[in-house]
Order: sequence, then structure tokens, then C-alpha cells
Amino acid sequence: MRCPFCGSEDTQVKDSRPVDDGSAIRRRRQCPKCGARFTTLERVQLRELVVVKKDGRRVPFDRDKLARSLRIATRKRGIDDEQIERLVNQIVRELEQSGETEIPSTRIGELAMAKLAALDQVAYVRFASVYKDFSTARDFEEFIRELPARRGDGAPEP
Repeated sequence: MRCPFCGSEDTQVKDSRPVDDGSAIRRRRQCPKCGARFTTLERVQLRELVVVKKDGRRVPFDRDKLARSLRIATRKRGIDDEQIERLVNQIVRELEQSGETEIPSTRIGELAMAKLAALDQVAYVRFASVYKDFSTARDFEEFIRELPARRGDGAPEP
């Protein structure tokens, strides 16, 4: 691993820990040349995923972009980074296990909405408002009217 400070290619691992339910390893590294310390994150990647946008463009899948979108939707909702990371891991795992390398952006959006619906209705509506491109208050009204009755824990009412 190259040192991000001096560019030396000889860095040493000082500590390794599993993170994200064991789906990644966080490594604390030190550069013997400049003495700088930094952290790397190592994840298993089953296949290279490509996102097919609505306009037909193909771009590499960016898990950080997905995580940012979920963080924006869940801002000030009492949902911590660990929960967001679990959601991202679940979505990525489902995408990788689908066996397909080209994933429509709509599939990612639908998976994210399903996970948010089970976690927090307000975050779900926030995400949906961007994903479905709400332009008026009536769009919100219609969407909310169609929501199934749910308890606070995200489970459907009995």
C-alpha cells in the first residue's frame, strides 16, 4: 500500500480489525520512511458492478455515493453510521449475488427504498422525494397516502 503522504510503497500494517459485520477489515498502517500513520479499509468484491443510468450511460458502482444518499435521507433521524453501513452492505450483497454485472440505477433505488421503508418512514419519504423527483407538495401527499400502515419499527401493522 502506497503512503498517501510521501508516496513510499513500503508501508507496514500495525493493527487489523474486522468491521461491518466481518465484511471488511480496517488496517492501521505506518510508513517507515516518513512515519505517517493512516487507515485503509479492505472489502471483498465479488464482481465489478456497473450502473446503467436512465439515459443509458454506464458508470462504475460507487458504494460511497449510495451511503451519502442514505445519510442525507436519514439525517437527524437517530440512525447511526453503523446502521447506514449495514444497509449499504445488504444492498451491495444483493446486487453482487444477483449474478449481473450491469445493474439499472432504478434497481439500486428500489432496493434502497425498500431498506429505508423497513427502517424509518421519514427517511423513506425523503429518499423517495429525490428518487421519484417530487416537484410539488401534491407529489408528497399522493406518495404518503399510498404508504402502508406501519409501526414505528418499520414492521407492517398486524
